[in-house]
Amino acid sequence: MITTPKTFLILHGFQNHRPAGHWQHWLAGELRGRGHQVRYPGLPEPDAPVLADWLAALDAHGGRPAGGEFVVLAHSLSVLLWLRAGDRRPEADRALLVAPPSPAVTASIPEIAAFADGLDLTRKDVPGRLVYGDGDPYCPEGADAAYGAPLGLDTDFVPGGAHLNPDSGYGPWPAVLEWCENPEARVTGAR
Repeated sequence: MITTPKTFLILHGFQNHRPAGHWQHWLAGELRGRGHQVRYPGLPEPDAPVLADWLAALDAHGGRPAGGEFVVLAHSLSVLLWLRAGDRRPEADRALLVAPPSPAVTASIPEIAAFADGLDLTRKDVPGRLVYGDGDPYCPEGADAAYGAPLGLDTDFVPGGAHLNPDSGYGPWPAVLEWCENPEARVTGAR
């Protein structure tokens, strides 16, 4: 049992219907089981997301709790949501930004192109730690090159991690759970 519960906001990506086999789904259950508050909303129209609707959902679910640490975990397209939120970004104590698609790949997919339009990668005040794998088909240049270095983010590299989703073997992911409990923990590929 924990002494100080935290509140976690877990944000899924494009075409993600929060399947039970995804590490985010597993993580939500583990965190709840440890006594934490978990917000894991189904973002509107995941197969044809509208940036304004996803920003509104972030507003609705991103309110800072009255007490305790507030932590955000975003995967894939939700990382771009986090970046695009700007001044609307929730006041989180920390954020884990996992496997974002590159701006070029995002712009090439009509259903999500708006998420890349106007993306500012020159700011150095974006809170979060970037976690990425090599061989990610949605970020072929590597997320560190696309986001980590330009934004000055702390990064964790997962060899062979690809898009860090169930297709690349990421259902249960104890390293992310460890980071949730201990912000000093590095996120590795241990699954």
